[in-house]
Amino acid sequence: MSPESALDHVPVSVTPLEQFEQYLRRRGRRNTVQRRVVLDCVFRAHDHFDVDRLIEKLPRRGQPKYVSRPTIYRTLAEFVDAGLLRKFELGGRAVYELNYGYPDHDHLYCQGCQSLIEFQSDALVALRDAVAAQHRFRVTGHRLMITGLCAECQSGARRRPRRQPRS
Repeated sequence: MSPESALDHVPVSVTPLEQFEQYLRRRGRRNTVQRRVVLDCVFRAHDHFDVDRLIEKLPRRGQPKYVSRPTIYRTLAEFVDAGLLRKFELGGRAVYELNYGYPDHDHLYCQGCQSLIEFQSDALVALRDAVAAQHRFRVTGHRLMITGLCAECQSGARRRPRRQPRS
């Protein structure tokens, strides 16, 4: 994520691990080594990622703490359900971002290089709240993805799209 778009963390009462363990206890499940390995990797940095990018960061088959692809998919679904991650579709694939401990925000998505730029806008929130009030609607959250081309892609400075979404 570029420094000019960095979002401040939101204070939370428990760590992501504690939050996830509470989620698991409510469902009668236990926290396995594999779940902890994935959690540690995901929360090491604030990056947007897909499963392939996450797998590149995890131990390979035959190494200690290896996690299989099916376990990764199941664990990510649990993280989404527990409120730790948000999942959205970009370019036909699932992309994840941290949700727990991060403020509500929106995205600019470059269709050329697939970069994601996070932003917060008080004016956008005010407009959202005004429209909701007009319709007597209680807002519980929103997601906005604005698509287009970044300055580099508009100028032709980037010739090939990047494989993974970057932030």
